Amino acid sequence: MSPSTDPSIDPSTDPSTEHGTTTDDAADAPLTVVVDIEGTTSATGFITEQLYPYSREHFARWLDEHGDHPDVARAAAGVRELIGEPDADTKRIVEALNGWLDRDEKATPLKALQGLIWAEGFASGELTSHFYPDAIPALRAWHAAGHTLYVFSSGSVAAQRAWFGSSPEGSLLPLFSGHFDTENAGPKKVADSYRSIAAQIGEPRPERLVFLSDLVEELDAARAAGWWTIGVRRPGEPYYDRGVGDHPETATFERLDLTGDRPVLD
Repeated sequence: MSPSTDPSIDPSTDPSTEHGTTTDDAADAPLTVVVDIEGTTSATGFITEQLYPYSREHFARWLDEHGDHPDVARAAAGVRELIGEPDADTKRIVEALNGWLDRDEKATPLKALQGLIWAEGFASGELTSHFYPDAIPALRAWHAAGHTLYVFSSGSVAAQRAWFGSSPEGSLLPLFSGHFDTENAGPKKVADSYRSIAAQIGEPRPERLVFLSDLVEELDAARAAGWWTIGVRRPGEPYYDRGVGDHPETATFERLDLTGDRPVLD
């Protein structure tokens, strides 16, 4: 299906039109693809039912045993700042972390500590990451075709690296050129975060960037920054019933064709 005949691509929101770039200008280079994790490459249920309890079990031990590590100390300081208690002890910090976890809040200190704890679990073999059956073959095919791949997730960079480094099919880290989280890019529902990513990877043409996510607010933000967007709607995911607004949508990466100057759903 060509872009002009794809009803899910709205010409009024075509990034190449918005930026005054013709398809001939952009067709000389592969696209850059940025993927979310939860609900996109991987099942949210696996993370909430296996990884969240694992981190909850180890918060106190990590804070006590690794409190002098710069990343742990920074996360602990971040918790104290967010709760407005500069003298909070380990017990109070753990209480705050568990509260955020209960409410599934994407607090940066929480995600930082989770990433460190999960990395230990993956390294020990206690944890193995989950991917939808279509995800790994597609990522490998896109990489082989010359597309540059990145991750943008609310999970910390440490967590992302542990996750993609411990797939059931071995490490997928060689497929990716970098990782972004809420600390090094910004909130996922803010357009400036996507502009920051484009600047950091040195891509001056936002119409060469594609973002895949299951959350409409994230897709809206990426599109506001001039990116192409694809909404991933997988049955059984928490946000499935909300839909992805007016963004092109798919339940599988297999439908995504990146061979042209823009993403197309076959």
